[in-house]
Amino acid sequence: MRQTLKSALSLIATAIVGTSLGVAGAQPRRATTSMAPADILRVANVGDAQISPNGQWVVYTVSTVAGDETVSTLWLARVNATAANPSTSTSPPTSQRLPTTDWPDQRSAPTPLLADGWNASDPRWSPDSLKIAFLATQDDQQGLWVVNLDKREPRLIASLQNTNFFITYAGEELAWAPDSKRIAYISASEESPHDALVQGTQAPASDDPRVIDRIQYKSRTSFSDNLRTHVWITAIDKPEPRQLTSGPYYDHAITFNPSGDEIAFLSNHEADPDANNNSDIFAVDMHAEVRQITATRGCEHEPAWSPDGKWIAYTATKRDVTTIDSVAEDTHVWVTNAAGSSARELTAELDRRARNPRWSPTNRAIYFLAGDHGSTYLHAIGLSSSGRIAWRVLLPSPLSGPADSFTTRPFQIGSFSISARTETVERGSDYLYEGATIAFALGDAVHPAEIWVAKSVEGLRTWAMQIQRVTSHNDNRSRSIVEPEEIKFKSFDGTPVQGWLMKPAGWRENRKYPLILSIHGGPHGMSGWAFNPTFQVYAARGYAVLYLNPRGSSGYGQKFSDGTLNDWGGGDYKDLMLGVDEALRKFPWIDRDRMGVTGGSYGGFMTNWIITQTPRFRAAVSVASLSNLISFYSTSLYQDLIHAEFGGFPWDNYDLLWQWSPLRYVKQAQTPTLFIHGEQDNDVHITQAEEMYTALKRRGVETVLVRYPREGHGLREPKHRVDALVRTLAWFDRYLK
Repeated sequence: MRQTLKSALSLIATAIVGTSLGVAGAQPRRATTSMAPADILRVANVGDAQISPNGQWVVYTVSTVAGDETVSTLWLARVNATAANPSTSTSPPTSQRLPTTDWPDQRSAPTPLLADGWNASDPRWSPDSLKIAFLATQDDQQGLWVVNLDKREPRLIASLQNTNFFITYAGEELAWAPDSKRIAYISASEESPHDALVQGTQAPASDDPRVIDRIQYKSRTSFSDNLRTHVWITAIDKPEPRQLTSGPYYDHAITFNPSGDEIAFLSNHEADPDANNNSDIFAVDMHAEVRQITATRGCEHEPAWSPDGKWIAYTATKRDVTTIDSVAEDTHVWVTNAAGSSARELTAELDRRARNPRWSPTNRAIYFLAGDHGSTYLHAIGLSSSGRIAWRVLLPSPLSGPADSFTTRPFQIGSFSISARTETVERGSDYLYEGATIAFALGDAVHPAEIWVAKSVEGLRTWAMQIQRVTSHNDNRSRSIVEPEEIKFKSFDGTPVQGWLMKPAGWRENRKYPLILSIHGGPHGMSGWAFNPTFQVYAARGYAVLYLNPRGSSGYGQKFSDGTLNDWGGGDYKDLMLGVDEALRKFPWIDRDRMGVTGGSYGGFMTNWIITQTPRFRAAVSVASLSNLISFYSTSLYQDLIHAEFGGFPWDNYDLLWQWSPLRYVKQAQTPTLFIHGEQDNDVHITQAEEMYTALKRRGVETVLVRYPREGHGLREPKHRVDALVRTLAWFDRYLK
């Protein structure tokens, strides 16, 4: 039985991706121009794909810029039926990757779900596929709303209150009961602090003076309020909201069990949650009785109850020291029985960072996303003890099917959901297929994400997919796009490193071009096969763009992700510099005397580090950057980032933190540097930029600090986003052209 099951499930690795769509004919291409800074606001952010349980509809979000604000709207698309007999194969798909300029036409006609004027998010289907719940603020009323599919008139079900406290892995905020008559949700309420007295003085009711008595007293852009998030429930027809959990905790990430009598959620019940990031899984019943399901040293995230109610899938880490920021340890998929007495790690052998576990409707497998070499693919894994190999479900390979099939590049999937209904199709005596419909947001290096659907077909000997694009919100771009070229090289110690280079728009072989090295944040982020409008603007301005995944990046296994521990600016810096050397060797048209460097957050740290270690870059733009790891510890929202990355407190490892602080080496800096920072950034406080800026200014190095009011870690206001890009280009133009 063990061998038979393993052989049957391993055929998932031979998945073929078929298309039920065809391109009717080559369409005439409209005249195009290169992307300008303002064009970054014209890219629609399409995501949160939610397939209806019956597999017939998909609702999703589209974020666009209107005036000087970003508005999120809900759209609805009908899923076209696909062929009943998908093509199948037991042969591995070819790894060949063929370039393609255009995606296939989409045949559905998505429409807005709500009337103009709504700013909504988090759409979630009722189990009967007749209603959609969502979050929105309308007429100054923030709340949970429900709209019927046949009557597009939203009803306010419950008023909501949010906390400004930063909750990492916040997870699902809505969860329908199986009967479609009730819905659970997360809302905040006022809670008394642990200690109402501070040094014998009654805590004031106002914030003048502001009395601080906790570690996590900052939110991302302000000061943490005294609100705590809890689990609530209400009926839909006659709403009577009722709070189920309470206490000085931040309950979040909810999932209903299939019998409708318990809701699982995450919470940190440590004695001092601010000092110890340790979320566990709990469950609360309809009588507000809470029980704890997991009690581990690591963190559990994203619980998802199985359709049969026996299991809860989730992602988790195991290390007892972690961080609410960029964590080095990869999350893996786990499963526990509903009692919490038997937990198993399922994806350790995959050795990739997993997220978004979702059950197949048959309970046979768990689907999830995992990053790998710059791509983010959908995977599946069986529940049996022998089924420890995870398989990619969608592959960037030539697709089998009719002559009008298309091919894809490597891609990234941002979100997905699975229908609850399956169909059984018999083909001969050996095959039985039970397929669910999967909706997902997918984009690649030259296409912003759109919504796609795929019909999975699971059989004893084969596994297949049929894929269909259902949206085209970004198809009307009239701007030329540059496609990146992948590069690979061995670093100083033999470690393989991956990167990409974009040629300047209108590139000609007989010319020399300046280069911009752009460094991702984290340090455990991942650059890759995703559309980057900022890079496209750089290329349009005549720059080659180089971006790499140095050690510390996710998507390459745990050892690679751990590559920055106790070593910020060590091996990762060498990877980056050797990547530049490789680009200069492989692309002799790059002008080595006209190179710039930029990056945000950890990429800003690395920009500051680079300008203190080498004069090879003629200009730098440092965004939301770190410069002093000692002062960063006491001013950042993320003190535990230092614990997790450097193994202790500043008073115990002062010399190590100062060793890896760019400010220590500022006397060596010669590179003209532009600093960009949000004035309300509590992730990386603006004093980090001020320290570096002041030191460079005092030393006579060309430098400018641009402060953006009201902004946190990453610019949100559209005018600020464009302004920062315009200033970045002007800075590079000044020194590199």
